[in-house]
Amino acid sequence: CHYSMKKAASFLGIGTENVYFIKTDERGKMIPEELEKQVQRARKEGSAPFLVCATAGTTVLGAFDPLDKIADICEKHGLWLHVDASWGGSALISRKHRRLLHGIHRADSVAWNPHKMLLAGIQCCALLVKDNSGLLKKCYSAEAAYLFQQDKFYDVSYDTGDKSIQCSRRPDAFKFWLMWKALGTMGLEERVNRALALARYLVEEIKKREGFQLLLEPEYANICFWYIPPSLRKMEDGPEFWQKLHQVAPIIKERMMKKGSMMLGYQPHRGKVNFFRQVVISPQVSREDMDFLLDEIELLAKDL
Repeated sequence: CHYSMKKAASFLGIGTENVYFIKTDERGKMIPEELEKQVQRARKEGSAPFLVCATAGTTVLGAFDPLDKIADICEKHGLWLHVDASWGGSALISRKHRRLLHGIHRADSVAWNPHKMLLAGIQCCALLVKDNSGLLKKCYSAEAAYLFQQDKFYDVSYDTGDKSIQCSRRPDAFKFWLMWKALGTMGLEERVNRALALARYLVEEIKKREGFQLLLEPEYANICFWYIPPSLRKMEDGPEFWQKLHQVAPIIKERMMKKGSMMLGYQPHRGKVNFFRQVVISPQVSREDMDFLLDEIELLAKDL
């Protein structure tokens, strides 16, 4: 899950040790059977589990948890199902790719950031709840009479500041509405489809080039790959090889930044040494840009 879940447990006073992490498979998807085991374990330890956080589009691998199976477990045990779809939620806009979020309609709450894949102005965040009884106002309202007077001449339901944690939150909904009016539903859908088509193009180009190696076949816009420089290509697979490969991405990134040509993220992950992570979003990006990315890596690493 995203590190914000651990932070939230800390801020709320629940304590980070009361966050139970669920094992994921090799693609980074939550394993439903492991969730069931952890629910049982928590109850045996005298705890009272109440919330499951699934992720639709993880930060590094772009993984989508099996929401339907997780929802079954939540219904069985009476647990609130929250889906962090901050990154992957925009796939719902696309008829071609919305299958990635199959089962999300069963969630009790969903977090979604249109400022990511849809490129709304930062920041643009939404918390969607299925409960329509004014749940957020019940939870967060402090009824500050000096701010939210109930005897105004207009409809006071428009005063939404009392139903969020941050009173002075920016009007994120307006940014999304304005963008939607400008681009239309088809325009937003095309934005998602184009990004994922370019991601697929980059994947196919990586497969063609010597020295490039995918970590896994991506299902979203996160393309994770290693670049194996000439000096390592004939080296045996072993601890020394991976130790040397771990140092490659940081050096290439440093050279990119000093040259001023690109900034490409990298990180280690679950025992895997440093690899590059290209996330395709912008509708301004072209196939030529994808080619340049790979060419530049080869150019900057030819002496490694």
